[in-house]
Amino acid sequence: MIRIVTAIRLARLEEEADQARTRAREIQAQADAAWGDHVRELYAVTDRAERAEALTSEVGVLLSGALAELSEAQQELLRKDIEIRRLREVLESGVLVGRSLTVLMHYGEPHTVYAAREDALADTATHGVSASTAWVPCGERPASASTWCVAAFIYDADCKGYRRAFMPVPEPVGGAA
Repeated sequence: MIRIVTAIRLARLEEEADQARTRAREIQAQADAAWGDHVRELYAVTDRAERAEALTSEVGVLLSGALAELSEAQQELLRKDIEIRRLREVLESGVLVGRSLTVLMHYGEPHTVYAAREDALADTATHGVSASTAWVPCGERPASASTWCVAAFIYDADCKGYRRAFMPVPEPVGGAA
């Protein structure tokens, strides 16, 4: 088949091809703009996800620390509650005269109160003191001179309270007896 191409037909074909190229460029520009918007949105979403992940990690660390502190506080509260119950039992037993308590002191400050000296000595291991430690009375030196010391207190009915079982001998003032 032979086809005769006239100048008018050729001009029309060239014009249609130019229009098709122009339309292709417009469509390509629209596609490039859509691709650019997509890439920018992808970067923004990725950035938000990374920040959220970092924040989640930070919150996880804070929550972990708070839970550890809460657990420690609950354990301390339980220990204090047990000690209060024990002391109430001692108080409600009614027989206080002649009864002694043992106080574990840390640098002269009361740390824990025990019903018996054996309980105090057994518990000192939880505070880093070896179970084989030979305990001696504080004697004449102040309790604050020792890291840990055990002091006995006896109920004194005259003053309706406890007094230290070992009282240092008072020194005479100015040599007078």
